[in-house]
Amino acid sequence: MPRQRRKKGRPVSGWLVFDKPLGMGSTDAVSKIKWLFKAEKAGHAGTLDPLASGILPIALGEATKTVPYVMDGAKVYRFTVEWGAETATDDAEGDVLNRSGERPSLDAVEAILPDYTGTIQQKPPAYSAIKVGGERAYDLAREGAPVDIPAREVEIDSLSIVSHDEGRTAFEVECGKGTYVRSLARDMGRQLGCYGHVVELRRTVVDPFDEEDAVTLEEIEKAVAEAEAGIADDAETAEDERLAARFAALDPMLLDTGEAMHHYPQVAVGGDQAQRIRLGNPVILRGRDAPLPADDACAFERGKLLAIGQIAEGEFRPRRVFKT
Repeated sequence: MPRQRRKKGRPVSGWLVFDKPLGMGSTDAVSKIKWLFKAEKAGHAGTLDPLASGILPIALGEATKTVPYVMDGAKVYRFTVEWGAETATDDAEGDVLNRSGERPSLDAVEAILPDYTGTIQQKPPAYSAIKVGGERAYDLAREGAPVDIPAREVEIDSLSIVSHDEGRTAFEVECGKGTYVRSLARDMGRQLGCYGHVVELRRTVVDPFDEEDAVTLEEIEKAVAEAEAGIADDAETAEDERLAARFAALDPMLLDTGEAMHHYPQVAVGGDQAQRIRLGNPVILRGRDAPLPADDACAFERGKLLAIGQIAEGEFRPRRVFKT
């Protein structure tokens, strides 16, 4: 009988709402956090480019099962567009493709905002992670291959001007999954006849998480340094002591796995009902306070997320069960 492979890392679970700094890629951020927590599993809810900062929710352990639900949540960005140039990447990193001496007035920018709210068609940037013929678009673009990504439907709930001065306009946008802020800058610049590209970008919300939940890399590193200070390097148990001290400092920074699901219908269960759900079986919901039918709903036991499933025909039917 083959030996069962031992899992690497700790069975730690929860969400770290990471305030990603400029210059760090999303994959690098996840790897860093996974290593610091020595977690078995880790993933993130929505890529942020290295030139963008802000909210990058990172899921550890059981929380990785809730990543799709966070990715589907609304996102808020603050971004600044510099007018007068369009670049290959639609941000400050790419080569300039087109220039213009024109600069739009505040009134001109305000006048086109309705064209970029609601359900719109948007063509993603050539330098994006979208796959074209099995290859990442940005890999093809870097090799000089032509990249033609079809326009797709995206949802933009609101787009407003924060400031406008000296050839730059700062915006705030609330949008749905799959929206590219760089494409907004490119398309607005073309419509205004002056070209444009993003020079600053920060994500402030990935629903249900926002900046109040966020932890910076500096805060994490300071907590680790203070926790490990004074532990002798030559002690036989130094490594174990350092790890124990690190985890004691970092684990309180995690939000509970269930925090990701608080905007979905909830059912409180216990006893026999909770045990039936653990086994993957449906439970009957009784009483006048029983929730309405829902394609996505959650069962909580003593305040902890037990399962995600469906409410239908007076039952909660689990699809994904969590270790509690």
